[in-house]
Amino acid sequence: MREIQFREALREAMNEEMRRDEKVFLMGEEVAEYNGAYKVSQGMLEEFGAKRVIDTPIAELGFAGLGVGAAMNGLRPIIEFMTFNFSLVAIDQVINSAAKMMSMSGGQIQVPIVFRGPTGNAGQLSSQHSQNFENWFANTPGLKVVVPSNPYDAKGLLKSSIRDNDPVIFMESELMYGDKGAVPEEEYLIPIGQAEVVKEGNDATLVSFGKMMKVANEAAEEMAKEGVNVEVIDLKTVRPIDYATIVNSVKKTNRLVIVEEAWPLASISSELSHHIQRNAFDYLDAPVHRITSKDLPLPYAPTLIEEILPSVKRTIEAINAVCYR
Repeated sequence: MREIQFREALREAMNEEMRRDEKVFLMGEEVAEYNGAYKVSQGMLEEFGAKRVIDTPIAELGFAGLGVGAAMNGLRPIIEFMTFNFSLVAIDQVINSAAKMMSMSGGQIQVPIVFRGPTGNAGQLSSQHSQNFENWFANTPGLKVVVPSNPYDAKGLLKSSIRDNDPVIFMESELMYGDKGAVPEEEYLIPIGQAEVVKEGNDATLVSFGKMMKVANEAAEEMAKEGVNVEVIDLKTVRPIDYATIVNSVKKTNRLVIVEEAWPLASISSELSHHIQRNAFDYLDAPVHRITSKDLPLPYAPTLIEEILPSVKRTIEAINAVCYR
């Protein structure tokens, strides 16, 4: 099987869906003439033309609103935010229009739209360009929130998101666009809301999503060298959450560690911890441990960034703690 970059997998997903359905179009800053800020949309303007690959002004509220209106009228927009930090300018359209329209219209108006772009830390971008909003959007009824961790999932999940009749928040990472992975040439879809056990184990369950899966996988590999067999689960989707896969794993391992990049308060790991203590409390042999970013705005200095973000070291310490080692 061939290996392609994360950005190429996203591009293939959009290309295939735009060829399949003329109602699909891409809109955002620099997506057309510049081939995308991260070259995700490279070549798409040439193939589909300026009516379907549309450059916008630096006005997220405006073009997010245009996308919502287009979706309400039967089109299937893909709205690219150059970073989800900029989505805060457009959050009224995402939360108060896209997410609520189906309910407010009594089921008469669907909003089949995808908001996609990078989230989280991407190096020395400091406080205002390094934030995670997965838990913010996941808090909103009416939205689906997808966070892939590799090129294979990125393509399959983006195709499913474009075909979905609900608004989807699709979160990527600048630090993953160059990652390579095996992706089939034939068409495939990955269902939204289904987690994956990427490594089976018996000693502890380790749950993560997005680029933090790199931390989780490396920590599990290091623990295996010490004879600790960790089960690793990739959530893939944080709304809806596949609770059943995590509960079943905890019933087997009796221990749970969760890794995510967001701040600790009201995070996805908070929700998972609550759900496990409600539905698998009698199976737990240790308190649930969470590894998150520390409760601070992300600084600019590399040494401080390293101190604040989740790490393999902190994850290994948490696994050892739940295993009483």
